Amino acid sequence: MDGGLLSDGGGSGDAGSHEDGGSSGDGGSLGDNATVAGATSLPFPTLHHLTVEWAFSGDTNANGVVTVRYRASGTGPWREALPLRRVAAGSNEGFSWTGRHSGSVFDLQPGTTYELELTLTDPDGGTTTRTTTATTRPVPVPMAGAPVKAVTPGTFASVAASAQPGDVLQLGAGTYAGFDWSRSGTEGKPIVLRGTAGVVINGAINLFAQSHVHLEGLTVNGRIRFNGSKHIVIQRCAINASSAHGGDGIVSFTRAENAYIADNVVTGLTQWAEASLGASGDNLGEGIAVNGPGHVILHNRVTGFRDGISLMEDDEAVDQFSIDILNNDLTGNADDGIEADFCFHNCRIVRNRLTNNFIAVSSQPGLGGPTYFVRNAIYNAVHVAFKLYRGSTGDVLLHNTVVKHGDAFGIYAGRPVAHLYARNNLFLGGPGGTFNGYSSGTGRVLHIPDLEVASSSLDYDGVGSTTDTVTGRLGATPFTSLQTLRSETSEQHAVQVDLTAFATSVAYPAAPLTLYAKPDLRIRADSAAANAGQTLPNINEGFTGPAPDLGAFEAGADLPVYGPR
Repeated sequence: MDGGLLSDGGGSGDAGSHEDGGSSGDGGSLGDNATVAGATSLPFPTLHHLTVEWAFSGDTNANGVVTVRYRASGTGPWREALPLRRVAAGSNEGFSWTGRHSGSVFDLQPGTTYELELTLTDPDGGTTTRTTTATTRPVPVPMAGAPVKAVTPGTFASVAASAQPGDVLQLGAGTYAGFDWSRSGTEGKPIVLRGTAGVVINGAINLFAQSHVHLEGLTVNGRIRFNGSKHIVIQRCAINASSAHGGDGIVSFTRAENAYIADNVVTGLTQWAEASLGASGDNLGEGIAVNGPGHVILHNRVTGFRDGISLMEDDEAVDQFSIDILNNDLTGNADDGIEADFCFHNCRIVRNRLTNNFIAVSSQPGLGGPTYFVRNAIYNAVHVAFKLYRGSTGDVLLHNTVVKHGDAFGIYAGRPVAHLYARNNLFLGGPGGTFNGYSSGTGRVLHIPDLEVASSSLDYDGVGSTTDTVTGRLGATPFTSLQTLRSETSEQHAVQVDLTAFATSVAYPAAPLTLYAKPDLRIRADSAAANAGQTLPNINEGFTGPAPDLGAFEAGADLPVYGPR
């Protein structure tokens, strides 16, 4: 693999876009500061999000912006989405990328065609408007009227060998050996292997280079691996990891596309203990690991692995973009709860609950971005809540809530943290300590000494420490109070919060090696975190009061469903 990133996302997926034009201005005659607009694309739509990419050249003074409006086709008013993030050409860790504007449209309906209006504005020239359409993927289902074939452990091999696109293999109660699956379905006609009560698979299931195969309702004592496969569905399964299969749960170690992994319970072998913590700790296995574009990982419960949900790293990473990691419940993972490392762009880590993980989420590194972390609820991240290491570039942190031991938001990267954008987060810490050789910090509220301040923007965050101090560093700038945080850094609208901000009692995680119960991190409507945020289109619409609340939840709102539905 050559590690290159294509400016148009590397492919259009199965539900591509149509551009119907319209432009004004000319970026070709006004000098290097003008934008020269390149190709637009919407690669690998998922069920709930669209990736938007617009390549460009020029704009050497970096003042071009792209705004986005969207609506379901044939409906009424346009809705505003977040502006695209401007991604300058760059390289890191053997990967390179070209200049583009890039971003996502969030929380869409599955199986729906959307119109998008993209407006590139550059005061130096090149202002252009384009309209396009794209369709989100539908929720995968069996073929209507599919033939159902009853299967027993004794007949499984023969029925499987003759399975045709559209067939549903209904596995009857009993114990089945692990198997290699080598039959593909087609679009609209998947082959479905469906378990009933009492079905147990003892061993690994391998689906290599297959497509349109569904695994539903199976208990698997082993690993499910789908290397090189497309449109694989794994849902409502119970996966119990085995040391015989590396301690992994559901994995694709080579490039795959458009997997749908939903509503599973994935249980690992790693114990929550000090010796387990960290990349070199006594831990084992990846709960859910994917490689390639278009994957949707949602509503899973993942417990007891080295990493709960992860992407592939270094030269094993291929086309890791347009990936959704949504509404998962992650506990007791001894390295990373969610490891979004080597995300090329538009990985969306949204509304996950992460309790008792060594590191909550990792972007080590993001390769230009954007990599989105939105409305995640984090409690008792032992070491750090956000590991933005190895020169991570382009991370976007919106509306996350963090309550942890030590530094509330600390990054100890030793390399620049670039193009970081943070808004409306809630960060609370307290006195720190050391665990298996790793420090949790000392109670600073924001401590990112390697922050590349010129390219980054942090503001409208709520910060606090049970030490009753507001200290830390952003880049070269230290602060020792809320006043100096506001006056000396970009956090001009920061507010100070403490544990009384929550509507119910939330204890400081003073003993991180405890497996704490999952707390309710919704805030009080009269707390300092209420109405203290910045309006973000397509992210916090529908807030009550004069402004959005800080953190993962609007006061008084229902909690999201985490884990299996």
